[in-house]
Parts: sequence; C-alpha cells; structure tokens
Amino acid sequence: MAHPVGARPAAKPPRRRDRSSPGRRDRSYHHGDLHQALIAATEAILVERGVDGFTLREAARRVGVTPAAPAHHFGSAAGLLTEVALLGFQALHDHLIDAAKAAGESPAEQARALGHGYVRFARAHPARFQLMFRMNRLLEDDPRLVAACGAAESELERATRAYRGLDADTPLDAQMKAEMLGGWSLVHGFAHLALEGRFDDAAGDADIETFLRDTLDAILRRHFP
Repeated sequence: MAHPVGARPAAKPPRRRDRSSPGRRDRSYHHGDLHQALIAATEAILVERGVDGFTLREAARRVGVTPAAPAHHFGSAAGLLTEVALLGFQALHDHLIDAAKAAGESPAEQARALGHGYVRFARAHPARFQLMFRMNRLLEDDPRLVAACGAAESELERATRAYRGLDADTPLDAQMKAEMLGGWSLVHGFAHLALEGRFDDAAGDADIETFLRDTLDAILRRHFP
C-alpha cells in the first residue's frame, strides 16, 4: 500500500524475546526452586570435580542463571558449600540414629553399629562427606552448621555414656572424651581410606562391601568388646 508523500511508515513494534526459550540464560525460578537447584548443581560438581573444583560460576552455569544469582542467595561460594555441608551433617545425624535403633540392646553393639553407620553414610554420600570436614571452604561459625555438627557428635557422646554405664545427662570427663574421639578417629579414618580405594588390593577377589564390613567389625570389636 502506498504511503502519502512525506508520511513515514509506522514503526514496527519491537520483536518480543521468547522468554520461554530453552536457550535463555536466566530461567524463571521461584525462590525455593532456585535454592534447591543450586544445591543440586553443587553436589553434582562435588561428585565430578571434588571440593577444590567447585566454583559459583560453574554452579550458576549448570542451573542457567547469571553468576550473581548464587551469591544473591548464599552470599559466597563458602555460603553455598556450607548449605550442602549442613544437609550432610543433618543426614549423618539421622543415619546414626537409625543405625543405633537397628542394633541390639547391648551398648557395645550400639557403639559398633554407629561405626558401621558412619562408614556406610560416607560411602553412600562421598561428595557430601568429604565436604563436611573441609572447614577451610565453609562458614565454620555459621550457627546452623555448628548446631548440626553438635547434633551428630551428640550421638557419639550418647553411645560413649551408654558403653560406660553412665546416665544420659552425665558429663564426659577428659578420659571418656578421649575414648570417644579415639573411636571417632578410627571410623573416620577407615571411611576416608575406603573412599580412596585403599582396601581394594587387600580385598582381592572378595566382594568389597563384605570385606569392608567384616574388617571394620573386627576393628570395632577390639575397641568396643
């Protein structure tokens, strides 16, 4: 259609960007959805690259948001890693409680059950487990993290009191704390060695799960006869 002399054709309306396009960098998230998505992305990175391979930028890239988004939610890389570690300590606490409940009535059986439960947790969640004790990468003074660590440790204290025949509210003296830390160090070191494959050669052709269970049980029976 011809335009009158001197008249300018009407400007076309600007083309709207398809905000639903899968290639769009910033996806639309509800606050809680993005929170959980970033945690899931972080755990995937930890599994693939370890703690030292984690960056906020990579977590943002996997979720499809700008690099500023994780910092807005968690403050820093340490803040996001602390959130994952917090979930790890909470899960460990529940795991230890379940292990103790499944054991017999004997305090020695319950103490050994906690040791087995600790190692099972580490092998089931190796990325979380390794992160949980990398305090140099976490906000170690975060009150929620401190509380979660304390709750998990309280299960070890409870087992120590029971093994010693003490009431539930009796404070542990220095010798008993040393005993508890000795048992904890034992299973913690065993768990790390298992995760690093240090028992594989010793297991030979035997099933590795059976070998680890039987070996740990023999060690724990010497510590908690």
